[in-house]
Amino acid sequence: MFGVLRPDGKAERAIFVIDRQGIIRYVDIHDIDKQPENDELFRVLAEVDPTTKPAYEAIFKSALSSIEPEAEVVMYCTPWCEDCPQARQYFERNNIAYVEVDISRDRGAAARVRKWAGGNETTPTLKINGQVIVTFDQARVETALGNK
Repeated sequence: MFGVLRPDGKAERAIFVIDRQGIIRYVDIHDIDKQPENDELFRVLAEVDPTTKPAYEAIFKSALSSIEPEAEVVMYCTPWCEDCPQARQYFERNNIAYVEVDISRDRGAAARVRKWAGGNETTPTLKINGQVIVTFDQARVETALGNK
């Protein structure tokens, strides 16, 4: 209906903002690996309904104020990450304690991941003993853990 299906039947990542009258006010279609900045979405939502602007600003500011976990192993993930289960299984199989942070809910964490991953919200992104590893690479993980 909105023209976001590829010829292979899979959808592009797409965001539509539709106002109360059913008019499409914003369209963002991009590669599945990309995600728009939340501040852009908040700006559009506030433009469509100015009465919501204070609420969106408060949500955005509080979301960015998240504190980075203090743990030897931190895994930044998303619910739709295809490689996060592999990292979880590795840590669990090897009895490695880790803290998992969902960057789709913690926008401050998402900002950290974007900084580390060249502007992308790449998951899993791991921080092991202070070393950042973008995507799950077992050899690099083992090196960071001191196993090699």
